[in-house]
Amino acid sequence: MENFVELDKVTKTYPSPEGSKEVEVFGGINLELAAGSSTAIVGPSGSGKSTLLNLIGALDKPTSGEVRVDGQSLAGMSSEEAALFRNQTVGFVFQSHHLLPSCTVLENVMVPALAGHGDLTGKALQTRAQELLEEVGLGHRTGHKPGEISGGERQRVAVARALINEPSLLLADEPTGALDKKNSEKLVDLIVRLNESRILTLILVTHSQETTKRMDTGFLLDEGELKQL
Repeated sequence: MENFVELDKVTKTYPSPEGSKEVEVFGGINLELAAGSSTAIVGPSGSGKSTLLNLIGALDKPTSGEVRVDGQSLAGMSSEEAALFRNQTVGFVFQSHHLLPSCTVLENVMVPALAGHGDLTGKALQTRAQELLEEVGLGHRTGHKPGEISGGERQRVAVARALINEPSLLLADEPTGALDKKNSEKLVDLIVRLNESRILTLILVTHSQETTKRMDTGFLLDEGELKQL
């Protein structure tokens, strides 16, 4: 199986707040992930897990090294190309759902498709959003506002939204971090099922050993190094 995500000697540093020596998040990371695989990334708080996801999702750029996704090198992308890549290739699910409070559940799911990069519009877009909500078990919540549904349901809406443009890469940054045990298990069940049924390449940041065991591979990011578990 071909690699879908490749990191080659990737480093990331930030300027020191005091203006002295730069702060290194990680240095010389190498990573190869097959298409359709599921991967967990664990590590202590502040170790750079979210930063790593941001590099793979073209939300940030490495200080040095190369990030490739589906054969595309992200380093040389213009801001417009990176925006297109994020919108069409990557689905993001964060710890906070980031739903628009004034929009209905159905409208929130459609938002990424309204950025102007895809071909799905009008009734076809609404139908696809409805189908995704039914797939995540929320077909009965389309007209509700985020404030009218539970935390677990809001995260499932966020998952449906991440899939609206049919991405091939799903990046989930501690998606269960704000949920109780029962809802956490339901959300992980959903993400695992979607990874398998849609052949999505999944990278999930988590603190949960149980969730890590459900992924194909696991990596520990600590003290600037990424090691396979």
